[in-house]
Amino acid sequence: MKKRIYETIIIIIGNFILALGLCAFITPVGLITGGASGIGIAIKSLININISYTVYAINIIMFIIGYFYFGKKFATGTLLSTFLYPTFLAVLEKVPQLQNITNDVLLSTLYAGLCIGLGLGLVLRVGASTGGMDIPPLIINKKTGISIAWLINIFDCIILVFQVVFCPITIEQVLYGITVVIITTIVMDKVIMLGETKVQVTIISPKWQEIRKIVFDDINRGCTLLNVTTGYYQKNQFAVMSVVSKRELHLLNEMILNIDPTAFIISNETHSVKGRGFTLPSIDL
Repeated sequence: MKKRIYETIIIIIGNFILALGLCAFITPVGLITGGASGIGIAIKSLININISYTVYAINIIMFIIGYFYFGKKFATGTLLSTFLYPTFLAVLEKVPQLQNITNDVLLSTLYAGLCIGLGLGLVLRVGASTGGMDIPPLIINKKTGISIAWLINIFDCIILVFQVVFCPITIEQVLYGITVVIITTIVMDKVIMLGETKVQVTIISPKWQEIRKIVFDDINRGCTLLNVTTGYYQKNQFAVMSVVSKRELHLLNEMILNIDPTAFIISNETHSVKGRGFTLPSIDL
């Protein structure tokens, strides 16, 4: 129950930030963007219909498609965004103060990318979707395994081209629009992986028993022993492999070097660690 409440709050916040990015930084300075909002901007320039109305229509159509592809659970997480995002758009479009935050196009580009990337990342992080043009990339990701962020990027570029054809815009606006999409992709990737990045450490040392002990007792992490053969002396021994947070890495390195200054330490960044000590409670020994 608590998890569902938390996810709902995150979805609401994500959609609000997404709508804020469009209304405060995209439309006031005439920028173009991707997603259903980008299609809405193009249609508004043709027949002067509010962007929120177009987004409502696209979201409902894509929601139905998403329901058939991903099932009831996904549809439940997306239903809120399907109506929430265009509703926030409709409300924020009528707030005059948002039209005058800045007239600087570069600042608007940067903050638009930050807001849209943050909003999308928060919603996707809890396994939901903002609906609309997020659905086709998710379907392709399911079938091909290609990164969701990059698929959204590709679709956004297609929508930018659509706006170039139908909207009276300059080359400079196109370049700014591409910059918005790039910043959005980078920020979204970072938000989705926020808190998930860990460091895999492999230590090769004849004092592996003592190192194993500090990993368990002092760092409070698990470890795996790997059979290795040293290259120079060709001795068989164990290497200690563990996964720690970035904050713990410095402490672990210091403690290892205190035990064995000649220890060979390999550190690699890793993502989405699952299991005991991370997504499951640690085992009490």
